[in-house]
Amino acid sequence: MFIEHLPPESHTMTALRNELTSLQLAEQADKGEPEKGRWSQQEQLLAAAVDAIRRLEWVLICVNTEKKSQRPDPPEPMRRPGAGPRKKKAQLTEKSADRLLKLLQGGAA
Repeated sequence: MFIEHLPPESHTMTALRNELTSLQLAEQADKGEPEKGRWSQQEQLLAAAVDAIRRLEWVLICVNTEKKSQRPDPPEPMRRPGAGPRKKKAQLTEKSADRLLKLLQGGAA
C-alpha cells in the first residue's frame, strides 16, 4: 500500500520497473493507459517534448542530406512505463534476397 504512493523516481519504483519482463511490458503497453503509469503527467509531457525535439533534429538532418543512403535512422522515442524498446526491422540478407527472387520468378521455395 505504501509502495503505491512512492514517487516514480524513487529507488524502489525504479527497481520494480526494471524487474518487469518483456511480457509484462507488452501487457502494459497494450492497455494503453498512460495515466495509470508510474510517471507523472509532467514527466510524460517532458518525454513527449524530448521526442519532438529529436524528431525535428532528425528531419532537419534529412532535408539537408542529398543522398537517402546517408540519412540517419529516425530517433528512438524515450521509453515510457509500460512500453518496451522498439523492435528492430528485419534486414534482408543475401540468402533471403535470392530466395525471394526465385519465388518472384515462379520457382519453388
